[in-house]
Amino acid sequence: MKGQRFSTLAVHAGETPDPVTGASTPNLVLSTTFVAEAGSTFSVEGLTEDAPYFYTRWKNPTVEVLEKKLAALEGAQSCIAFASGMAAITSLFLHQLSPGDHLIISDVTYAAAAEITRDLFTRLGIRVSRVNLSEPEALRRALTDRTRLVFAETPCNPILRLTDIAATAEIAHQAGARLAVDSTFATPVATRPVELGADFVVHSLTKYICGHGDAVGGVLLGPADQLADLRRRVAIRTGGVLSPFNAWLINRGLATLPLRMRAHQEGAVEVARFLEAHPRVTRVVYPGLSSHPQSELARRQMKNFAGMIAFQVEDGPRAAEVLSRQLEVIHYAVSLGHHRSLIFYLPTDQMLENSFRLDDDQAHAYREYARDGIFRLSVGIEDPADLCEDLGRALNAL
Repeated sequence: MKGQRFSTLAVHAGETPDPVTGASTPNLVLSTTFVAEAGSTFSVEGLTEDAPYFYTRWKNPTVEVLEKKLAALEGAQSCIAFASGMAAITSLFLHQLSPGDHLIISDVTYAAAAEITRDLFTRLGIRVSRVNLSEPEALRRALTDRTRLVFAETPCNPILRLTDIAATAEIAHQAGARLAVDSTFATPVATRPVELGADFVVHSLTKYICGHGDAVGGVLLGPADQLADLRRRVAIRTGGVLSPFNAWLINRGLATLPLRMRAHQEGAVEVARFLEAHPRVTRVVYPGLSSHPQSELARRQMKNFAGMIAFQVEDGPRAAEVLSRQLEVIHYAVSLGHHRSLIFYLPTDQMLENSFRLDDDQAHAYREYARDGIFRLSVGIEDPADLCEDLGRALNAL
């Protein structure tokens, strides 16, 4: 579908009418196994990209529809869908890194990614450095001749700090390292990291791409040769593959991604401005506001500012208790990117102790954004006036 525009690709890429029934919507193929010819290989070593379907852990037609569509939307050569975003990240690290190699990861990133690199991958003999990737010079200083991979997340979870993807890719490549970008908060509607020089892109499909809060999944996109080898040597053998049913649900949600992201952004801009003007709110961080510390980079790198807002109030723990009881439209719950709005309080001391464990300078930089704690608000596609009224009523109860 070369030449088709984004919204058309979101509906049609990877899909064809069923040749037998003429069904317009892609079939849900739940079969775990497929009829094979005599002499078919029983080992994944014999798997090629054009091999027929054999076993769903290897390849499945419903999952493949989703993979083709996501590759088209990201402008990537190839794509592998996983059971979760963390399965995608872990598989990438297992494939790219060996004992003695050096991994640079953003000092603020998804909590589970921070924790697994600290606990598992250091135990496997991989040196891990946590670097504030919003500062290109900090990356230059951290690179060594053993650095194999730089892992960035932009906007990063939960403080919405940005990384300049093009600059980071150039620096990493000069040192012979590859760049992977977790673009979950941005989605391909906002940012296409491959076009900015990234080698790999990761998404938690659970969030915006599914969009309905009813299916967990993840994806890794990148060069065809690298992903073919990764699928054969890591994804299939470790088994963290995506359920066909979840793939069907996520593909259904993906068709409306451009529409939903416009609604998320429109609502988030209105809610962010409301919060900035509220007397109980001490700070708001949102890439779509001119008050964001990296607003110029946000405008240059993001075509859509999505629906994630971080904000602070005095006495955050008490405010969390009040908001969890008072909010009627917004759900007090984890996760993000759903059609309904979600909010959750993240205490800074807890994040630094359990997830990030940063050095003093990095912890200070984190506190510049998060202070004692932040509310992470995922603005859904409800009427923003109702969200503002809901937040106002709860905040006024403080």
